[in-house]
This record gives sequence, C-alpha cells and structure tokens, in this order.
Amino acid sequence: MNSRLFSLLFTTLVVATGTYPLAAHAQTDPRPTIHISSGAEDIATLDPDRATSTNDVTVVAEIFNGLVRFAPGSADPKSLEPDLAESWQASNDSKAWTFHLRHGVNFQGGWGELTAADVVYSLKRAADPKRSSFAADFSEIDKVEALDPYTVQVTLKYPDSTFPGRVSNYHGGYVVSMKAAEKYGSQFGNHPVGTGPFAFSEHVTQQYVKLVANDQYFRGKPRLAGITYRMIPSDSDRELAFGSGELDVIYGKREQRWVERERKRSGAHVDIFQPAEFRSLFINRTIKPLDNIKVREAIAEAINVDEIMHYVGGDVAIKGCSAVPPGYLGEDCSSGGYTYNAANARKRLAEAGYPNGITIRSIVSNISAQQPIMEIIQAQLAKAGITLNMQVVDHSTYQAQSRKDLSALVFYGAARYPSADIWLSEFYDSASSVNTPTAMSNFSHCAAADADIRAAHVEPDPNRKLALWKSAQQKIHDDVCTVPLFGLLQVWVHSDKVQYGYDLKGSLNLAPLITEKTTLTSH
Repeated sequence: MNSRLFSLLFTTLVVATGTYPLAAHAQTDPRPTIHISSGAEDIATLDPDRATSTNDVTVVAEIFNGLVRFAPGSADPKSLEPDLAESWQASNDSKAWTFHLRHGVNFQGGWGELTAADVVYSLKRAADPKRSSFAADFSEIDKVEALDPYTVQVTLKYPDSTFPGRVSNYHGGYVVSMKAAEKYGSQFGNHPVGTGPFAFSEHVTQQYVKLVANDQYFRGKPRLAGITYRMIPSDSDRELAFGSGELDVIYGKREQRWVERERKRSGAHVDIFQPAEFRSLFINRTIKPLDNIKVREAIAEAINVDEIMHYVGGDVAIKGCSAVPPGYLGEDCSSGGYTYNAANARKRLAEAGYPNGITIRSIVSNISAQQPIMEIIQAQLAKAGITLNMQVVDHSTYQAQSRKDLSALVFYGAARYPSADIWLSEFYDSASSVNTPTAMSNFSHCAAADADIRAAHVEPDPNRKLALWKSAQQKIHDDVCTVPLFGLLQVWVHSDKVQYGYDLKGSLNLAPLITEKTTLTSH
C-alpha cells in the first residue's frame, strides 16, 4: 500500500470513529481497563453543555470537572466540596461569588493550563441557549469576570445562597477548554477536552466509546489505564457479557425480582443508589374533560400507589408524597398524597357530568420501566369507570408526542439537581408548559403555583424560600396537576474485582463514577 493511500485511510478512520492519538498509549499501558455497559445503543454527544441523556452524561462525568463537586458516591448537595476551585466566598447578600482556582491544573491532550479565562468562557457558554441545553439553569447570572488568572467572580441578578450547586460537576457546571471549544465549535462533542481523570480516545458508532487515563490529573494518576463503554442495549446480552467476564460493571433492571436474583450471583455486587428518578402521572388539562377539576380528582383517587409500589418493590422504589421528589431540598409532605377510593372516584365523575364514565388516551413508552406500570394504572382506572386507551410506542416517539399535547396522561420519570427550585420550575411553572415557546416539562400545563415558584426562585431568606416551596406544593396538590407515584432508584451491578474507591450511596449522573482511585483486580 502506498503511503498516500495509507494516510488517507488512517484519516478516514479517525474521522469516522472520533479517535484521538491517546489510544496508542492505552494499548501499551500495563494497568487494566474497566469495561462498562449502560445499556445505551450509542452516545449522541460528549459536549457537557449538550449532553442531556443519561448515557452521554455518564461518559461526560469522567472527562470534565466543575468548580465544585459532589463528593464521590454522594448525590447530597450538603456534600459539595472543592473541585477546580480550591475555595470560594459569597458576598453578604449572596449575589457575588468569588472562586479561587487551583494552580497547575492542565487540560487533557496538551491544551494548556486551566485559567480563569476558561471558567468565564465555560459559564457564558453554559448560559447561552444557542450553545447549551442548560441555559435556563444559568439565567440568574448577571456577569462573569476574571479578576486575575486564578480568580473568577460571578455576579447574580438576585441572591442565591445555593449557587455553588449550579457550578458543580453536573450538567452545565462543567468547565471546558476555551481553546478546544473555539477550535472545534459545534463539533466539540466529538472532540471533548476537559480536566478529568480520563480523556476521550475513541468512539465507534453503536459499538463503544473509549477513554484513557489522564496521568496529569490534578488529584493523581488513575489506577486504571482507561474505560471502555460498550453499547449493548439488550438486557440479556449485557447480562451474558457480565457473566462471562467481558464486562465489569453493567446497568441493571430496576425490578425487585431481578435484584434478588442478581444478589445470588457469585462474584457480583448489586449497587442501588440515589437519586431516584421520580415517576409522576401528569394530568393534561388541555384535553377535555381533564380541564374539569372533579375529573382530575377522580383520576387521582382511582390510582392505588401502594399497589404499584408492591409491584415495583421496596428495594428499588421510594413512594412519593408530594410533587417534589423524595429527598430533594424543599420537599414537603404536609399536603399528602391522594387517598385511593375507586367508589368515590366514580361519584366525582358523576358530579362532573359523566355518570357512565370517561375514555381518555395516553401515549405510553414500551420500555420496561414504564409500560408495565401504565398497565397497572389502566386496570385501576377501569375500576372507577375510566377507560384508558394506551397507544404503546417506542421511547423516542413517546417523548416527542408527549411534548405535543397528544396524551391525556403523561407518565414521566426524571432526576434533577436535588432542589425544589429546579424541579418546580421545570415541571410546574406555566412558562415551562410543553408545546409553548419556552417549553420544558410541564406536561399538565399547571399554573396554580406560578407566583410561589417564581417568588421562591429569587427569595434570599432560606426559611422564606422553604415556606414558598411548601405553599407551591400544596397548590399543585389542590389543583390536581399530577399524581406523585414513586422514585425509582438506580440499579447497577459490578464484579467483585472492582473497587470504586468510595462508598456508593449516590451519583447525580445516574451511574457509578469511575475515579482515579478505582481499581480492577485480576482474581
């Protein structure tokens, strides 16, 4: 083969797979490589400001750092600790935040030392709707400036005592290399450059993503040569690969029976951890007769959450008591859930003018975490005279159609930064109603708590903020915008050859974090 042809073929391979030269180093590294499968068919992007799916965020978390971070193994905001910033201070009114950066932190792949300019660039990028899917989370920022090469000051439009959570290692809080991001532009997701313990090496579509150790990592040289994320969407294939030793860590089934079975597997350890993805049944009032509150009340009373919990299982689920997920800052259960009473639900329908019951339509995802639950709900509603016609579709179609107001009941599960502020703003502020210009995830078109949600967002006093969140949850409950169901915890399995290097109780990225301390033995 002539040299010109070889060069052309090599260049084509690099472009097609997203290979970095770091891959050659990994092939000669004596340290072990850990093999993981999240069940993804593929990744969409490794740009931290565009990575919204769990599968993408799992990989992004290894490449990038925030100014602060959740302690490894924790999803508790009270566990925030220094990351790229070694310290920070707030002004007396919590409107100005000053972050002091570590010295000598280098970006992967020779992109230079991290400076305040990179942080300023990253925060402005995260707040730009044209470049970030998390821009709304940074709308409170008024100004970001570098006071010197290692000091950044962020000025907010209003006080926020919880602002460090915004710049943590989650969603738009990651810091990118300004030089690399400007060079690659919209293709930065194929050429991610951060400061994390592992650097991007290679992506082969629908096969794998490879990361290699960043030996210049500021917390120390990783004990692994790298991470390979295998694309194995089939549950059975993934389990077979784990059983044969091809995989060291896999995403499991969030089902009680599956967990109990895996706990009996020799050489395996089941990880169940926070945050729970909170499942709610949103009642879409734009579809008649759901604009009638008595009909919404009938639906709420017809659903037996305890029966659903029995099916899901106590090890993997937490019963909800409010519109805000269990364990989130600001969750308040004083309004309570809805009392199951099928007979009373029938009476409410009659009072609403529907003595013969009603028929409504719901678009349902065929994934195992949704369809079986909706089948239980369908049977429960039938006992109260409510016929639920389910249109079962693939998950992507369900997502698209649910956001077009085509479904009377929307079963939706999600995990967010654990604060009532973000959750209420995204799911219950009318400005976030789906099928509107500022749409997020308000599937019910709820507007009952707008004033409280917005007031809490800018309230500087923590106690007053909690009171406003409590009031918002009561109003959402009284207006029957949603039926809170349960939080579904994360379920993974790892080989006993794997030691994470920390106690896994939580991970906001919904997957076990692989750190510089993670080890893989050969026994």
